[in-house]
Amino acid sequence: MKDITLIFAVIYGALAVILGAFGAHVFKEKFTPDRLKSFETGVRYQLFHAIVLLVIGLQIPMKISGAPLMSWFFIVGIFLFSFSIYGLCLSATYGKKLKFLGPITPLGGLLLIAGWVTLLFVVLKL
Repeated sequence: MKDITLIFAVIYGALAVILGAFGAHVFKEKFTPDRLKSFETGVRYQLFHAIVLLVIGLQIPMKISGAPLMSWFFIVGIFLFSFSIYGLCLSATYGKKLKFLGPITPLGGLLLIAGWVTLLFVVLKL
């Protein structure tokens, strides 16, 4: 699980930089100010949580009860939260807004919160 956590940390980190650059240069001209702000929020949360995954992968022993679950909460939460925001922004700009993505964003946020709460319990076990 340590390897999976670190792989996702690196992939999410790299994608956050790439998507942030697209937001600053390509999408800045195409997005409304509100969509650009939403897109930037997705990138920011993705990058912050990629760093959290990196620290978890490097510092938290995965044999501790709850540690693998904590990693999955962050991995899936990042995907659902940030990528649903990207999908909403892009679909609204380039065609028909994919409204089904709207409820996915808060679900991703709940998983990120669950990751933080689980991290607290894991750290208390160290």
